Amino acid sequence: MSDTYALIFDSVYDSYKGVLAYVRVVSGKLSKKNKVRFLGTRKEIEILEVGYFTPKYTPCDTIGAGEVGYIVTGLKSTREARVGDTVYGGKEVNPTPLPGYHQPQPMIFSGIFCTEGTDYPLLRDAVEKLSLSDSAFTFDPENSPAMGHGFRCGFLGLLHLEIIQERLEREYNLDILITAPSVRYHIRTKKGELKEISSASDLPDPGMIESILEPIAKVEIIVPKDFMGSVMDLIAKSRGEFKNVSYLDDTRALLTAKVPMANLVVDFYDRLKSGTQGYASMNYEFLEMRVDDLIKMDILVAGEVATPLSQMLHKTEAQNAGSFIVKKLKDIIPRANFPIALQAAIGAHVIARETISAYRKDVTAGLYGGDVSRKNKVLKKQKAGKKRMKAMGKVTLPQEAFLSILKRD
Repeated sequence: MSDTYALIFDSVYDSYKGVLAYVRVVSGKLSKKNKVRFLGTRKEIEILEVGYFTPKYTPCDTIGAGEVGYIVTGLKSTREARVGDTVYGGKEVNPTPLPGYHQPQPMIFSGIFCTEGTDYPLLRDAVEKLSLSDSAFTFDPENSPAMGHGFRCGFLGLLHLEIIQERLEREYNLDILITAPSVRYHIRTKKGELKEISSASDLPDPGMIESILEPIAKVEIIVPKDFMGSVMDLIAKSRGEFKNVSYLDDTRALLTAKVPMANLVVDFYDRLKSGTQGYASMNYEFLEMRVDDLIKMDILVAGEVATPLSQMLHKTEAQNAGSFIVKKLKDIIPRANFPIALQAAIGAHVIARETISAYRKDVTAGLYGGDVSRKNKVLKKQKAGKKRMKAMGKVTLPQEAFLSILKRD
């Protein structure tokens, strides 16, 4: 009897049966109580049940070569039965897996926090349950001085992030804050070490850094010929490099370019759709890590660094991005009884500043006549009071503040 090979094309988590792997049998057959291995995750199991889709789950004795069905694995997480993995049943020590399997790697990262700190246990339970049915979703605990306890989560893309956000809000009834997405960078230190960071706040001391590598994506855009100019301009503004242009027919062209992943996850897709009246379509995939002139930009609110708003930028983009963000925050953050300074800074160098003016009560309204020193005395007293209030005050950042850095135009 030939060895059994089957391809996992999907996997779901069932609260009663555990992980169900949807498979296409390439050779051999799968039966109940067969012992098989997942070659990608190196997990060994005994099949608890096999069956077909009719369209409901219909158990059977065996599924053979060329057939599609499911197997009940008894596993507790879809991370152990990944899409594209090979199910092998045989006696070979090092069998060759079916081609095409790649372990899913998160491409963008974002912080998820609760608006109420007491909801953190509920958020922890929710992300753990989501990870059972979504092997591409990763999470690690994170603590922010400004936002409290939360999780640093990894996603395949912006759509994946939006789906997770909707599920947390609808299925688990959580009121959450999500920080602006970032990508993974590689840091090469002067000691020769290579570190990975997914947040600007994790960047080591500049004196220890030899170079910073950012992810580059290969982008393919299908666009009508009438809008090629706007698409090429968009790629150039996103620090992209053109590679090829080919014409699919008389009206459409395929543009291939290299674009930094960080620029893709900001607002590239929205600007692409706007510039082509919705006719363009885009596909991208990770290509390589490349050294570039990158810096960390901090946003200071009332003199304190707002860690969730810190981001990695190319040196040529920092001035415009910093100026835009502080202007945007000025419109978003509500006024207080004391002035709020908003600053964008690279290290100790402030590159942009805006000030949210304070509410002011007319304390001199009840003064009539007399020497001007009476008026100055009351204003001086008010100024001293505002100074004390500023020292004690705390600025609350709304959700819109974190989304403001997604657009830089």
